[in-house]
Amino acid sequence: MLAGHTLTLRSLLRLYPGRIALTWVMTLAETALLALVPLFIGFAIDGLLAGGLQELWTLAGLFGALIAVAVLRRVYDTRVYGTIRVEFGKAQVARGSDLPISTLNAQIGMGRELVQFLEETLPMVMTGVVQLVIAILILFTYAPNLAGAAILAALAVLIIYALFHRPFFRLNAALNAQTEKQVGVLELRAARPALAHFMRLRRSEVRISDAEAALYGLVFVFLLAAILFNLWYATTALVLSTGAIFAIVSYSWDFVDGTLTLPMTLQTWTRLSEITRRLNVGSKGPADGGPDRLTNT
Repeated sequence: MLAGHTLTLRSLLRLYPGRIALTWVMTLAETALLALVPLFIGFAIDGLLAGGLQELWTLAGLFGALIAVAVLRRVYDTRVYGTIRVEFGKAQVARGSDLPISTLNAQIGMGRELVQFLEETLPMVMTGVVQLVIAILILFTYAPNLAGAAILAALAVLIIYALFHRPFFRLNAALNAQTEKQVGVLELRAARPALAHFMRLRRSEVRISDAEAALYGLVFVFLLAAILFNLWYATTALVLSTGAIFAIVSYSWDFVDGTLTLPMTLQTWTRLSEITRRLNVGSKGPADGGPDRLTNT
């Protein structure tokens, strides 16, 4: 089905719209149910403290619906994206007849990352965005200042990632270029070239890991500051029940959990943009071009 199409996420979405859309619908349903859990736990706490059981049974019904949707989605996803992987691999083999085996082998592995993005990363993104939006809305219902602290922290995360985008692109390009040489190096059956290859891979992986550590360290500073502010503000400036304070703390943490998907997703998107360029234009190593063309991923 991919014959005559570029090997991009956009092509996959055009060729399999119904199947992928259904996975998205189930993902959003699961995420919405999951996002409601802290709120209904808060209701159940207040209900139990008042001697009632109705709120507890409502929470149990919510858990039952969540389990059913989550299981069904995972069973369906595995089959849909397994089929897409097969078609993507077939297209890569057909187009890579002129490529060295080492390069083709590496690019097939990279191509699977595009499908993995749709199967694993994108549902995580949806979960994170829904968590983020619902958390901010519910925090706003308790006090605008709670939601304001969350929004400022989320904006700070996006600004921080923008500073890391180009370095991540260059580091992934270097790693992918070296990975494409692996089969060729192993065919030499010599210890010194193999050791040099593995050391170059290690160097690239360490640089990526160091950049990730710096990114997440900065991100956590702002996100945890938002939680501390909300905890302080809810307990000192507002008059709330125990269940309401629990809900505020829970949704503040949900906000952190959802916001963390932003740098993770953007980092993956940066890597996929480099892989897409490599699959459709050819491999020239890390020195060619910059990361500006992300729209065709």
